[in-house]
Amino acid sequence: MKIITTPDPRLREKSTKAHFNDPKISELISEMRKHSLEWEKEHKFELSAAMAAPQLGINKRVIIVRDDLEDKNNNHFTALLNPEVIKTSGKPIRDFEGCLSVPYIYGKVPRPSNVKIKAELEDGTPVRIKADGFLARTLLHEIDHLNGILFIDHIKDDHDAFYIMNEKGDLDPLDYDKNIKNNHELFPND
Repeated sequence: MKIITTPDPRLREKSTKAHFNDPKISELISEMRKHSLEWEKEHKFELSAAMAAPQLGINKRVIIVRDDLEDKNNNHFTALLNPEVIKTSGKPIRDFEGCLSVPYIYGKVPRPSNVKIKAELEDGTPVRIKADGFLARTLLHEIDHLNGILFIDHIKDDHDAFYIMNEKGDLDPLDYDKNIKNNHELFPND
């Protein structure tokens, strides 16, 4: 397995339900954790906050989320199966997002500040999660993956929202007309 990137069509497919007692799901979760941390080692300025199964080309409703979204030394991820958004609330906030499957491009994505989701843990235990801030953003980003949606879809008409990371780890604005507008790798159906 490897992390797939745009324009791979598997990133645009809706994922199917995952079953906690399927041994393939346990293997998938292990692969997701492994690849997430390997990606992070190659990107010194970035933290691998989460991953969705479609990013490994497997369209199952599985995501992993890092337990501490600010500590690169904490390598523990919680797996969530079949996560669904129950409710979002709060004024949408535009903030930076990147994605392992959209290399080098970052964007200011508007998302609600609060979310409630339901899911199952790796052992099948049902959970409900209330999240705000960066965790809410992360959960919404990953659940989007399960529905074939990438973060760039939320900002594709916002010409001032695209960035690229420079060699110092800073984000520099991208010229929309030159770098984004007709980029068929980012937007293959346009």
